[in-house]
Amino acid sequence: MSTRWHIRPYYPNDRDALFRIAGDTAFFGNPIEAYMEDRRLFLDAFYAYYTDYESEHAWVAVADGKLIGFLVGNLDPKKYRRTMAHKIIPAVIKRLGQGEYRIGPKTRRYLREVALAFIRGEIPKADEMLYPSHLHVNVDAQWRGLGIGKELLMSYLNHSRCLGVPGVHLQTTNLNRAACHVYESLGFSLLEARKTRMWEWIVNEKVENRCYGMRL
Repeated sequence: MSTRWHIRPYYPNDRDALFRIAGDTAFFGNPIEAYMEDRRLFLDAFYAYYTDYESEHAWVAVADGKLIGFLVGNLDPKKYRRTMAHKIIPAVIKRLGQGEYRIGPKTRRYLREVALAFIRGEIPKADEMLYPSHLHVNVDAQWRGLGIGKELLMSYLNHSRCLGVPGVHLQTTNLNRAACHVYESLGFSLLEARKTRMWEWIVNEKVENRCYGMRL
């Protein structure tokens, strides 16, 4: 495998490849099928916003013409919530009602545990006045350890600075050890950490939800 790669802005025809990597890495760096039968539900609910409504802030890593990693972000939390409430979620609910997604016991258990995590207050948050931007970064399993995630983050951070964004934040867990190390090496601070029980049914380790932030 060649180790030559480069970072560039996201293009609309990158969508399918970006979704593939997002689904392949959604379970602590592994495929989402560990806790959801149909990845389309997850991708439509969690990633369609970034590719369809705010793609100008997305970056991708490419090697030999193939997308191998990406970073998507949002600079306006009010726009994000408004679009999710009026566009993304209604579209997902409509598809659910039409039977377009395959829903099984894993999906039902996951959605239940997510709801309980919110009720129990297990999801850490950032102050949106200080850290209005948020991001998600994922790298194909075969390309990790080469600094691709770090380069994607640096591209996004420089982009955000040029646009006058005061700060960025992201959410992850303690199980994403390599990613946490990268965030900390770039200057992100751990804003808050909360223990969670939402993964007890599928992970044999104690999980801690983390929120990292960086002032720009």
